[in-house]
Amino acid sequence: MAIMSDRTAIIIGAGPAGLTAAYELLTRAGIRPIVLERSTYMGGISRTIQYKGNRMDLGGHRFFSKSDRVMNWWLAQMPLAKDDEAETTDLRMLTRSRKSRIYFLRQFFDYPVRLTMDTLRKLGPRRTLRIAFSYGYRTLFPIKPVTNLEEFFINRFGRELYLTFFKSYTEKVWGVPCERISAEWGVQRIKGLSIRKAISHFLKQAVSSSQAEVAQKATETSLIERFLYPKFGPGQMWEEVARKVVAGGGEIITGIEASKIETRGGRVVAVTGRDQNNQGRRFTGDYFFSTTSVQELVRAMGGAIPAPVREISEGLQYRDFITVGLLLKKLKVREPGNRFGKLITDNWIYIQEPDVRVGRLQLFNNWSPYLVADASKIWIGAEYFCSERDDLWNKPDEEMARLAAEELDKIGIIDEDDLLDWTVARMPKTYPAYFGAYERFQEIRECMDRFENLFLIGRNGMHKYNNQDHSMLTAMTAVDNIIAGVTDKSNIWAVNTEEQYHEAKS
Repeated sequence: MAIMSDRTAIIIGAGPAGLTAAYELLTRAGIRPIVLERSTYMGGISRTIQYKGNRMDLGGHRFFSKSDRVMNWWLAQMPLAKDDEAETTDLRMLTRSRKSRIYFLRQFFDYPVRLTMDTLRKLGPRRTLRIAFSYGYRTLFPIKPVTNLEEFFINRFGRELYLTFFKSYTEKVWGVPCERISAEWGVQRIKGLSIRKAISHFLKQAVSSSQAEVAQKATETSLIERFLYPKFGPGQMWEEVARKVVAGGGEIITGIEASKIETRGGRVVAVTGRDQNNQGRRFTGDYFFSTTSVQELVRAMGGAIPAPVREISEGLQYRDFITVGLLLKKLKVREPGNRFGKLITDNWIYIQEPDVRVGRLQLFNNWSPYLVADASKIWIGAEYFCSERDDLWNKPDEEMARLAAEELDKIGIIDEDDLLDWTVARMPKTYPAYFGAYERFQEIRECMDRFENLFLIGRNGMHKYNNQDHSMLTAMTAVDNIIAGVTDKSNIWAVNTEEQYHEAKS
């Protein structure tokens, strides 16, 4: 623990970026953090929902990073469970095997798609030939220049494979056609993945030991075989970090929303908000970190931001997220070796079927057995991508649960009659969108970077589709800069632009 100075940092948001910043400021720089969180929980979208003894992970959060700094940081908070230690000790990381598949044509396909006889049989000879021809054609004659996400996908995988395994799911996530999404999303998320690398990985896996090390630093993130996971879900990690921040002298105030940010002379001087009792509170500090959405931050700064930049900010768009937790007697879908159909081995499944709105399915039993109160039951999460203004977001919880059960029954995953219980969780602004006013985002960034003691970090704080580890690295880098006296923030924005951090899908 660093020696505490008289300096203070005000941090908006208690997600991975905000809590990492608080911990790093406290332990490395001796700066006292005050974290302002509008909700009552820790972890942001990496929180864990609890319902009648069952725990639900919003989106499925693998604890894996190409950054040794992040991996070591996680393990410093929660050691890896050894032998049967997880049974008796709660604050432990589990090592999990990764399996995800695509559900299409009412069948499972490996993700990434593997050119096995089983895959070719399911696709059929005609579609297989079209995939091979279109991939070969675009390899020889790529689209130039690439101006949108559809062109990016077609160049990388060929039109037929794009139409078969990427288009429907991607458009469910974003709610707009792929040709309206910036190619930058593809560059950021799947730059390192290609058919060639997927085949190479498959061949290496076939001749290597099944006990792959967690590090897997030479493997594309989308192809990793093992990852770490907290015993009771991702929220357990962030609750522990929050506990350490408070124990070390920091402060975390929940139920308060930052509504006004005061500036003077090119610096932020105070944040004002109202608490749960509707009492106004003003917080002054030396440094200010924001993980709230860029749109909300700009609104809170008001006249300190030029009108053209405020206009761009209002044009930024977001996708929101609903998880319907379903407790079941069993699954209807089966696979070889599972004669009772009780539980398939996937962590998550991409639902590519275009005739349902559900986009992805989490099987919480396979993330951690400790997420499920009764091991004889199946606990799953049906995930929907939407916007606050649309019909999905505004459906009553009971209607959302009914929709999820009906859709999963329709495509053969469950039998509605096996449903025992349900719960619904909504998370606004889960995905910052790469369309709308995003093409002018650079103007917002340049404006914000002029405030010397203001640091934008995390996914929403930077309007950047960061994973949990990327969000943490932005916080760590910002604290590095403070310690070193560096005012240039370009290294913060550079996190998750290097190829080593990219991955496919979320």
